[in-house]
Amino acid sequence: MSFIQGIGRLWRATGTLCFPPHCAGCRADTSRGIHVCEQCTETAERLVAPYCQRCSSPFDGAITDAFTCANCADRDVHFECAVAPYRSRGIVRECIHAFKYNKALHLRIQLAGWLSESLTDPRIASRLADAFIPVPLHHVRFREREFNQAEELARLLSKQTGTPMWNALKRIRYTTTQTKLDRSERMENLHGAFRVRHNGRVKGRHLILVDDVFTTGSTVEECSRVLMRAGAATVRVITVARG
Repeated sequence: MSFIQGIGRLWRATGTLCFPPHCAGCRADTSRGIHVCEQCTETAERLVAPYCQRCSSPFDGAITDAFTCANCADRDVHFECAVAPYRSRGIVRECIHAFKYNKALHLRIQLAGWLSESLTDPRIASRLADAFIPVPLHHVRFREREFNQAEELARLLSKQTGTPMWNALKRIRYTTTQTKLDRSERMENLHGAFRVRHNGRVKGRHLILVDDVFTTGSTVEECSRVLMRAGAATVRVITVARG
């Protein structure tokens, strides 16, 4: 990171020291450290059962028993589960996009708070994790964005819980945007895009992979695949929201 980039990042992160903070949703003035007002927070759409026990894909029906969706049942999935407390809609989606694309770094506090709710899910809480692993950015994308949103969130979770964060993955191949690709095209686009930095560090470890949004699951699946091939005991995934 250049000196100018560093100054810009510091200014964005501490701007509320100079100007009154406001809600990211309705723009109403808020107290210092509050970036989403109570009214907008209440509109955040929670992800509630019934949903797939593997990927948390919601199901609009009257299922009362645990189930696995057809997408997970019909393919090899290398993560144990993917947990998200919210749907990627409304205020949650707005905050993620502002943080990720508009460099609203102050929103990482709100997003990490939402993300931390995933830690109480029985699929995550049932086993202690050895480390949080953020999904990495390619160095070209990192230069463009100036930060890795997954790393920012994982770092805050690490401070909150005492569980270490390891940058155990590296993105070694630049990939085109995936927004217009279907699941199979995304998987092909991502194949071979990641590698593990130090196999010995992840071997036998129970890891939690961290990202901002789970859409088709292609990115976290490829990351999980290379972590498991490197000897990880388990990989579970947490994101702020699910598409």
